Amino acid sequence: MMKLKLGACAVAFALALLAGCTLDPHYERPVAPVAVAYPQGDGYESTSAAAASMSASGTAAAAPLAVDTAWRSFFRDERLQRLIGIALANNRDMRVAALNVAEYEAQYRITRAALAPSISASGSLTRERTQGVTSSVSDLNVGTTSWEIDFFGRLRSLKRQALENYLATDASRQSTQISLIATVASDYLTLLSDERLLQLTEDTVKADQSTYEVTKRVQELGNSSLLDVQQAENSLASARASLASYRRAVAQDRNNLVAVLGAPIPDDLPPARSFDDESMFADIGAGVPSLLLTRRPDVVQAEHALKAANANIGAARAAFFPKIELTATAGTSSSTLSSLFKAGTGAWAFAPSVSMPIFDYGSNKASLDVAKIEKQIEVADYESTIQTAFKEVSNALTARATYIDQVHADREYVTSSQRYYALAEARYKAGTDSFLTLLDAQRTLYTAQQQLATDTLSRQANLVTLYKVLGGGWEQTESM
Repeated sequence: MMKLKLGACAVAFALALLAGCTLDPHYERPVAPVAVAYPQGDGYESTSAAAASMSASGTAAAAPLAVDTAWRSFFRDERLQRLIGIALANNRDMRVAALNVAEYEAQYRITRAALAPSISASGSLTRERTQGVTSSVSDLNVGTTSWEIDFFGRLRSLKRQALENYLATDASRQSTQISLIATVASDYLTLLSDERLLQLTEDTVKADQSTYEVTKRVQELGNSSLLDVQQAENSLASARASLASYRRAVAQDRNNLVAVLGAPIPDDLPPARSFDDESMFADIGAGVPSLLLTRRPDVVQAEHALKAANANIGAARAAFFPKIELTATAGTSSSTLSSLFKAGTGAWAFAPSVSMPIFDYGSNKASLDVAKIEKQIEVADYESTIQTAFKEVSNALTARATYIDQVHADREYVTSSQRYYALAEARYKAGTDSFLTLLDAQRTLYTAQQQLATDTLSRQANLVTLYKVLGGGWEQTESM
């Protein structure tokens, strides 16, 4: 008797171990097909005096890595923080992404539930009359129907596949969130830039209007030619055309921002920082190893898809082995309802079944081949995603360095143009220079100011891009 008990325990233990195993291939993360570090050298290091002074003060060296910075810490403008919070709460794309995660989480729970038997209760009362005789049958049963005992891990592989699909969808939601944050910041910067250009154009129109009136009066006194008046009028008309263009751009920028927010722009926003305020964003440390790309949400999503394909191979392999199902019920049955729970009315059924594929015309083999090919596709997609991420970060890093130099040169250009305009205006009023020289100085200053505003926008937008391509902050569940 002791031997029989030990044998039964051994069999039960072996079956328990077997039920806990799967036929999934051993998973190893593919080696990232990119360099260990991002490119360096010319084009990746700023040469301007402003950047040199920043490095000397230690600001850049103490800057946090982008991957360690939550978005509220990176975007320091309180007005922009408020706008991002509104977008995260109201944007429809973000809402759809969250609902997709909830859907896949429910699908995972459905797959997981298949591992346990489902127990149900049923009762019936049948009365029939045949050949003048009326009979009744009452039944009450509790049991499970068609529970698959997962000896070979098919259901566990499917559960793992569903879990990885759920995690991939959640990573996709994180990507959507980072993209939304970057879009709000970019649209906000574009609005600030166009407002700055609108202000510059309004100042230019006022200056051109004053120049035109002065030139016209001088011409009426005989001290200037009609050519000067016509040139002043042309310059004024051109500035007015630009003014209408920038008014339209500002209005459209507001509409774009409202669309991405998913709600109207509040009237009680905090004061905005200056458009060219270098403290609007936290500085991003330059020493970012490329290995951290594996934490970028789209890369995480691709890896979860790869793991799901790996688990699907296990399910396809398990299809070659016997499928064991169990049906069991217990209850009572009686010809009269009043006798349903009396002694002798008990009834039970125990019906295990085993099915074994013998000849399926190659269906299971083809399914396994498909699963293996899908995994190879996911490997290629994972590697491609990392390569794309590496390229995006490298491009953003070189833009970061060169825009510093470009904006620094633009500021020197504006300062020089302002001196040129002041000198040309003084010489024209003194009668020592022509009106054409003054007009050229005025156009040069306006062009320099436009270029500075445009390049400042590009520099600020590049910081947003760099934050995005590095994967944003990792405090993804940060409160709004």
